[in-house]
Amino acid sequence: MVLIWYEIMLTVVSSLMLIVCVLVGMAFLTLLERKILGMSQIRKGPNKVGFAGLPQPLADAMKLFLSESASPLLSNFVMYYLSPIFSLFLALLVWLIYPYMSVLLAFNMGLLFFLCCTSLGVYTVMIAGWSSNSNYALLGGLRAVAQTISYEVSLALILLSFVVLVDSYCLLDFIKLQSYMWFVVISFPLMLAWFSSCLAETNRTPFDFVEGESELVSGFNVEYSSGGFALIFMAEYTSIMFMSMLFCVMFMGGNVFSFIFFIKLSLLAFVFIWVRGTLPRFRYDKLMYLAWKSYLPLALNFLIFFLGVKILLMCLIN
Repeated sequence: MVLIWYEIMLTVVSSLMLIVCVLVGMAFLTLLERKILGMSQIRKGPNKVGFAGLPQPLADAMKLFLSESASPLLSNFVMYYLSPIFSLFLALLVWLIYPYMSVLLAFNMGLLFFLCCTSLGVYTVMIAGWSSNSNYALLGGLRAVAQTISYEVSLALILLSFVVLVDSYCLLDFIKLQSYMWFVVISFPLMLAWFSSCLAETNRTPFDFVEGESELVSGFNVEYSSGGFALIFMAEYTSIMFMSMLFCVMFMGGNVFSFIFFIKLSLLAFVFIWVRGTLPRFRYDKLMYLAWKSYLPLALNFLIFFLGVKILLMCLIN
């Protein structure tokens, strides 16, 4: 009985530590983005608060959460209020598949859990857009749903290709197999398709139609202020960090106990920001064309190729 309580306490404490570390990392990712965008536009980023602007994320969080929250009079208040909370909850929940080397939370169906959580994330955006009772927010929500669903298909097929290759849904098996060779060597085109699908999945430039300022002001979150806006903002940056982590585990070795892993994760997060400072926004029909006529055939071809390789190896072994 004592052992069971020890296991439960260990799981709870480690999960809380993971959430705190993710939230601190997310806060400093926003600071990094503002600094990099400042340098790319030949201006200074945040540098007034504290030493070199380091406490700026804390100051922003305090400002947002302490300011008065306003909601539209005709909004569906319960849905409007809860959707940002669920958005951040799902963005943090998906971190449970982080590949611990102990038997803590490394469950065997981690990648299926990831696909379930990202699919549920679509609903939070859709409900946030619909419940605001604003035309701009509704259009932003519809765009987000169409975009996310389109790119989830290619993401799922790319994942299936590696599941066929590894013969497991567990991220720990990905790490073990890549001790011989990184998957980026054998699937470079898939790596590029995965990265740009991650950009579309997290609504980042050049796929940020949801927040197209020239057409939709601020997209689905146009009616949100103070705490609600902060929670949506936090969910987006938590997702960027998670996608960077998953990219490193799937394509670049991913030994999570190595310091090099965290350097790779930081570099991936930097590339997300670099793309924002460099590329202009796509046209919406071009985005859909790219999803359905470029990435989908590519992912299907690789899936069939990996299936063929697997069957051939099984025949040779038997």
